Amino acid sequence: MPNRPYVIDELISAKSIAARIETLCRSIQEEFRETDKLIVVGLLRGSFVFIADLVRELDLPIEVDFLEASSYGDGTESSREVRILKDLRGAIEGRDVLVVEDIVDTGHTLHHVTNLLRSRNPARLRSIALLDKPSRREVDLKADWTGFEIPDEFVVGYGIDFAQRNRNLPYIGKVRFT
Repeated sequence: MPNRPYVIDELISAKSIAARIETLCRSIQEEFRETDKLIVVGLLRGSFVFIADLVRELDLPIEVDFLEASSYGDGTESSREVRILKDLRGAIEGRDVLVVEDIVDTGHTLHHVTNLLRSRNPARLRSIALLDKPSRREVDLKADWTGFEIPDEFVVGYGIDFAQRNRNLPYIGKVRFT
């Protein structure tokens, strides 16, 4: 549990998120229009709400799998050490793969995960991030699609947590310590 009191100020509304997902899905569908099946890989835990809304909006044959990577623990700063806590259940060799990330901050997690998955020889490997904080980037990496670029703020909601709290907020909020 966070040991400092805080409040959450809305940064991106639920309505704005839903509208952006519709736009992103049109572009993803165009990219993968010829696929026989798109394997959508959600990075747990932060992406679970985003991936659910994303796959419901995509009009493509889809398989969903999950990979859990950790670089934060209960803190507000990345440790930069990426650990794989849960690997994919299925093979991706020769398949079309879309990696779904909640937020790209330093870039270490998405970089590590995409390198790992690329080593498994997918036909195509693309990535999408709901949020991007380019001012914090330490790795030369950009997701193929991004929902929103945000400033260097600690955010919660829409699946993103602070010490396992606030994932259930329907919007993205900025944490402000009081």
